[in-house]
Amino acid sequence: MHKSKIKNYLIDFGTPVAFFIGACGLWEAVVRLFHIRPYMLPAPTAVFKEIINQNFTLLEHTRVTMTEAVLGFLIANTLAFAVATLFAHSSFLEKGLYPYAIALKTTPIVALAPLLVLWFGTDIRSKVVAAGLISFFPVLVNATRGLRTVDEEALDLFESLNASKWQVFRFLRFPNSLPYIFSALKVSSSLSIVGAIVGEFVGANQGLGYLILISSYHLETASMFAAIVAAAIGGVAFFALVSLIERRVLVWQEPSEE
Repeated sequence: MHKSKIKNYLIDFGTPVAFFIGACGLWEAVVRLFHIRPYMLPAPTAVFKEIINQNFTLLEHTRVTMTEAVLGFLIANTLAFAVATLFAHSSFLEKGLYPYAIALKTTPIVALAPLLVLWFGTDIRSKVVAAGLISFFPVLVNATRGLRTVDEEALDLFESLNASKWQVFRFLRFPNSLPYIFSALKVSSSLSIVGAIVGEFVGANQGLGYLILISSYHLETASMFAAIVAAAIGGVAFFALVSLIERRVLVWQEPSEE
């Protein structure tokens, strides 16, 4: 069983690595074969050199963006779960407030970003709010569904035992909602980074969004790609962290080993 698990891990990690190497090889070949100019599309080797040369600067910009994304993620999803709890217990509040949540979701964050800078300034606050706004809706929808989708027989059992609403919530609704919530959290983890970067596009003097914007002004495409790679790595790491926490929390969903 131990060897089988190691084999599965190797497949899980080796497959995307192999695809990445193949894609980079094809990208490098296309750039060299068609003599594409570096400011149009730099070769992967040029991007890698830029990452090495600018490693400390890139790490600092990545740290700023990830801090904004994580703070927005935590604040927004805490509020989303609180609102979902209200929706699960009051259809009146859901009918009154849910259309506004949908309106907020369908409004492009790019359109809201200038207003956020106007209201909260060019410091970290506007980026945290941007990251929070874009990652709020998935948890709201999934948590509401998870809190409501409970087994009727289990609910009847709790009621027959005269369980309070708090006990029903704590021991039935909340555990039942966790798979739904973690599915949404994995989506929100990536969206929060997008929100932070969009916020940096509008008004910032540091962060990956700022670096991408400045690089585009100077046609430093390799530097732009390096920032995009850093954002992608940050998103994958954040997603992996949420997935790891999910596996630790939802132990009853772990496949049994024979």
